[in-house]
Amino acid sequence: MKKYHPATPSLRQTETIDYRKLLSGDRPHKALVKGRKRGVGRNSFGRITVRHKGGGHKRLFRDVDFLYNKKDIPARVETLEYDPARSGFISLVTYRDGEKRYVLAPKTFKKGSAFIVSETAPIEPGNRLPLAKIPQGTFVYNVELKPNGGSKLARSAGNYIEIVAKDAPYVHLKMPSSEIRKVHETAWACVGEVSNDERKLRNLGKAGRTRWLGIRPTVRGTAMNPVDHPYGGGEGRQGRGTRRAKSLWGKPTGKGQKTRRSKKYSNVFIISRRKKRK
Repeated sequence: MKKYHPATPSLRQTETIDYRKLLSGDRPHKALVKGRKRGVGRNSFGRITVRHKGGGHKRLFRDVDFLYNKKDIPARVETLEYDPARSGFISLVTYRDGEKRYVLAPKTFKKGSAFIVSETAPIEPGNRLPLAKIPQGTFVYNVELKPNGGSKLARSAGNYIEIVAKDAPYVHLKMPSSEIRKVHETAWACVGEVSNDERKLRNLGKAGRTRWLGIRPTVRGTAMNPVDHPYGGGEGRQGRGTRRAKSLWGKPTGKGQKTRRSKKYSNVFIISRRKKRK
């Protein structure tokens, strides 16, 4: 982590990631970068549909490969780069046939590292195999929910999923949330953990840096009027006044309350629900 000389009150407590030590410093590959209008929490009428989003620095979007459809062709890591659209680092890789792609980088990737997407690949960080070929107890990331459906699980910085059991034709996976669920053994996954695990240790230092990231302020429900939130109103500082925690729209939230739909299609794949937050 990088600390700063306390020239201002906010810099005194700021701690960020020392990118110069971790990244290769290369500019993004122009052919895999494009501009796009950002989703800032508003619909086509301009009305806010997702709160606490908006503003932020202009971004270029990197075309990251989550499908990994180039199989049995070795690839070499050219760069390790920062991606403003995600928390983990990305790598520009060159396949032996000359094609370049961006992929999500594991912790062990560095310039010159190699990996392969193959059913016969060795169990090494960065290699991608079907779940049936990966031994029990291995940490994986970039996991598919269905075969050839593209990576959906464990894509954030420092995340990984543990293979805890095999029960053909399914594999039992322990999620970062502690939930254990079944995924078909023919789905693919990368071996290892997502890079940039120090991200959770950073201290942004001031509200302005949060705004640069495109995050708008969050107002407490108890500070609102009764018309704006179920917790609103009252003289002075008040408790929430309701037995159970609820959202702005009256839905249950927090404190271990179940918010998942009782008839959700994927309920049959969940073996053990995530632990309740205390």
